[in-house]
Amino acid sequence: MRKIFLQCGVLALSLLAANVMAAVSAEEAAKLGKSLTPVGAEMAGNAAGTIPAYTGGLPVNAGTVDDKGFLSDPFANEKPLFVITAANVAQYKDKLSDGQQAMFQRYPDTYRIPVYTTHRTFALPQRIYDLAKKSATTVTTINDGNGLANFSESRYYAFPIPKTANEVLWNHITRYHGGNVHRTITQVTPQTNGAFDSVTFEEDIGAPEDIPDIDKEASANILTYFKQEVTKPARLAGNVLLVHETLDQVKEPREAWIYNAGQRRVRRAPQVAYDGPGTAADGLRTSDNFDMFSGAPDRYDWQLVGKKEMYIPYNSYKLDQPTLKYSDVIQAGHINQDLTRYELHRVWEVIGTLKSGQRHIYAKRHMYIDEDSWQVALVDHYDGRGALWRVAEGHAEYHYARQAAAYTLEALYDLNAGRYIALGMKNEEKHGYQFDQKFHVSDFTPNALRNAGIR
Repeated sequence: MRKIFLQCGVLALSLLAANVMAAVSAEEAAKLGKSLTPVGAEMAGNAAGTIPAYTGGLPVNAGTVDDKGFLSDPFANEKPLFVITAANVAQYKDKLSDGQQAMFQRYPDTYRIPVYTTHRTFALPQRIYDLAKKSATTVTTINDGNGLANFSESRYYAFPIPKTANEVLWNHITRYHGGNVHRTITQVTPQTNGAFDSVTFEEDIGAPEDIPDIDKEASANILTYFKQEVTKPARLAGNVLLVHETLDQVKEPREAWIYNAGQRRVRRAPQVAYDGPGTAADGLRTSDNFDMFSGAPDRYDWQLVGKKEMYIPYNSYKLDQPTLKYSDVIQAGHINQDLTRYELHRVWEVIGTLKSGQRHIYAKRHMYIDEDSWQVALVDHYDGRGALWRVAEGHAEYHYARQAAAYTLEALYDLNAGRYIALGMKNEEKHGYQFDQKFHVSDFTPNALRNAGIR
């Protein structure tokens, strides 16, 4: 009996040690803000000088913000250092994803990557830096890396000094979005000839810590509240989606409801998860393609390859200008690459392989995550045969006045169909992102959906 107790004690201590090792020591966390940026990127530039040292990111007055909330381009006068085309892509392939190289093969005459001077623009409010440092020494993974413990007090950047692939992915999932935000965005799914109709969404994104009347204990496992209303076209207008994005989705799956304007009914929507179809996406994206990757990571085994330097979409202010029409952006096969901007940045390389016995239309996801912002920049998606299928590019834009990063456009290209989906555009809308929204917990209840519908 004594031997059994001793064995149990050793096992308990081993489990405890494994749990403690998932968070870093205070000594290692002290690197944040010194040799590492406050959220864990390398402070130093690269040896070649093509990636500069981090010097704090863009200041809040780096440009102007018009009365609609659109940002001016701090780099409007810059010209590309060079342009990668199908003719010279072999010269740069070591800094391109397989998906980007496949785009050159699929569209050799039109796809191009204009490469500009690298600017490390990302910065956050000091309170978020403080919370990230707290995360570093307290947060651990649970449920085989699919949930987080000790996260309710810090809320952001769960693992600024990550050791595993799951931890890298969690930094993307738990990154700062700017608090309570309202936005009007447009999604298009062009035909192969470039013709398109658009779908417009009004979206509210609520951060639990910024909703004053919320029950903190009841919302401890809530990461984000999300409400999306379709306002155009008329045939879809009034349909509303509500999502309570849970942190540990193994313990408590994502909760979702849909209000159907035609039926005037609110229904549970368990299909709004994993590879369930994206809203009005014509079958061109899954639910977890939203935000480049969202939702639970539990259906995949994640491998951390390491860091590398890559040309990724960055500082995409030109693509977001309100002087553009959607027809200026959308073209046959892919978006107008002359409006894009790519820079050389260090990224974390992570590969997700579908677990045995699990179901998803993507058998493998090869992801590249920007070290400064922890936003997913590129994803190559593979089908069940192991063939490259869809290529995602997240065109990042840093909201310097509000110290928050986002995507001005997410593009997901289907190499087989010759079609794509572009999500997040707002060029023709009445306003850009609207921060500091005053939300109440009642705004994100199923009962609120009927009030949100317009029909």
